[in-house]
Amino acid sequence: MTFAELGLSPKLLEAIEAAGYTDPTPIQAGAIPPALAGRDVLGIAQTGTGKTASFTLPLIERLSRGRAKARMPRSLIIAPTRELAAQVAENFETYSKGQKLSMALLIGGVAFGPQEEILNKGADVLIATPGRLLDHFERGKLLMNGVQFLVVDEADRMLDMGFIPDLERIFNMVPPRRQVLFFSATMPKEIKSLVDRFLNDPERIEVARPATTGANIQQYLVKAASSAAKDKRAALRAAMNRDGVKNGIIFANRKRDVDIVARSLQRHGFSAAPIHGDLDQSTRTATLAGFKSGELRFLVASDVAARGLDIPDVSHVFNYDVPHHADDYVHRIGRTGRAGKTGEAITITTSADDKSLTAVLKLIQQDVPELPVEGVKASAPDTEKPAPRKSRSTRGGSKASEKKAEKPAEKPAEKPADKPAASSAREDRPSGNRPTRDKSRRRQDHDDNRVVGFGDHVPDFMT
Repeated sequence: MTFAELGLSPKLLEAIEAAGYTDPTPIQAGAIPPALAGRDVLGIAQTGTGKTASFTLPLIERLSRGRAKARMPRSLIIAPTRELAAQVAENFETYSKGQKLSMALLIGGVAFGPQEEILNKGADVLIATPGRLLDHFERGKLLMNGVQFLVVDEADRMLDMGFIPDLERIFNMVPPRRQVLFFSATMPKEIKSLVDRFLNDPERIEVARPATTGANIQQYLVKAASSAAKDKRAALRAAMNRDGVKNGIIFANRKRDVDIVARSLQRHGFSAAPIHGDLDQSTRTATLAGFKSGELRFLVASDVAARGLDIPDVSHVFNYDVPHHADDYVHRIGRTGRAGKTGEAITITTSADDKSLTAVLKLIQQDVPELPVEGVKASAPDTEKPAPRKSRSTRGGSKASEKKAEKPAEKPAEKPADKPAASSAREDRPSGNRPTRDKSRRRQDHDDNRVVGFGDHVPDFMT
């Protein structure tokens, strides 16, 4: 099948050809025809399958006639993160060349003034994160009664980030007679409930079984000498120094570790930079641009920052940490092996990762071989064992002191995490009285334990 067979106009086909695409992906072939026919669409597909074009192309086609009024967008695209929203905007600009369509991008980390000016001129396509959209609406700078098309992208990630109450509110703000294009990698019960309530007899397109890994991605495990951060970073560097590593994205579970790993790699001469929710938008944008252009070889990222990003030519993915949630493993390694290319995914493991690794292997239903890497010492199980027992006379005192030492360490790590986590996961949300969200939905990426000064990490930074 070709794009010409999907019912797209010659002008749009020219833009697609100019972008270097010839044949549609399965999700595009399945979603574009019903979308052009005016039907609601439910697309279930992982990132990297071409989802963005499956809704931007029919949207451009259907918006080619008409003109937007001031503060009244004709279509609305909701994305969970700033990076994903900006990426959708880039796709819209690519495919809408030659079309007289206007676009507005509403994301956090950017001043309100310029965004309001664009809205006042009128926007055929409004691309936004949930919070910033609601901010403009509550300020009276945005009217939703002109929305004819509503697109929701990465709905399952919005669930993880606590945005479902915002989505429900947005659905209730737009006119009841609108076309909905809804995309999600998975269908948990909360997402299914949204679909049942707000979509009208949707055309369901499922192009791949959720939580499957691409056949063109070679997966390997590299066992560090111990669970110590120093040994993990040494194993990571050894894996990165292998032949054939052109570039790569390195994933860590916590933003604190994203910064630490990036700094360590820089000290060892690697072209690397961090990206996570605590960095300002200009820094995040510049880092991504540098990685896409090849100026930056390695991107050290958190799950939320990297979810949904379309970077077509990534040769390797490195998991510095085994993800706590098994489905995140699939999303991580899906950053490589895109657009028919091959890729490698290498996960650093220690004995402390046994539980999380077992969950990953169970989910993907395949064995991942161990990769011997030059410079990495063989794992020494005895180093992971607890210290030898002390004499009966001192053992009780030691345990008591350990408990006392543990308690203060736990509380500061837990209590402050709530506030920064909220600010990161909801970085684009408006202030004011908003629906309470389920705290259990916050993912490990929202851990905001920051490194202040050198603290206890001086030795780590030197290695």
